[in-house]
Amino acid sequence: MDNDVSEALHRSQIIDLTTTGRRSGLPRRIEIFLHNEDGVLFITGMPRRDRTRDWIHNITADPNVIVHLKHGIEADVPATARVITDPQEARPLIEAAARRWRRDDIEEMIAYSPLIVLTPAPSPAV
Repeated sequence: MDNDVSEALHRSQIIDLTTTGRRSGLPRRIEIFLHNEDGVLFITGMPRRDRTRDWIHNITADPNVIVHLKHGIEADVPATARVITDPQEARPLIEAAARRWRRDDIEEMIAYSPLIVLTPAPSPAV
């Protein structure tokens, strides 16, 4: 991955995320906000007590995703997603998202918001 893509990837921004449908095996693309907190790339969302989002189910079944950068630079970046369920691991990331969104319901977000951490695939050796 070149430096421009790497720098763009590590800016908090709206992206598209492609997962693989757990039942269909087809690509599923959604628009979502990518956060960067001290070099950790993560995606979270608003708390929902009533259901787990489909993209979380898809990532649980297949953690290989594509991050589509579309603001400032356009690039498709393969990555591995890891669903975070441990409240202690989630807390600093959820707190960072809550600050950006000016939310104060951190405990509810920790309990009910989806959370994944992204690791971009290494560039192939040249």
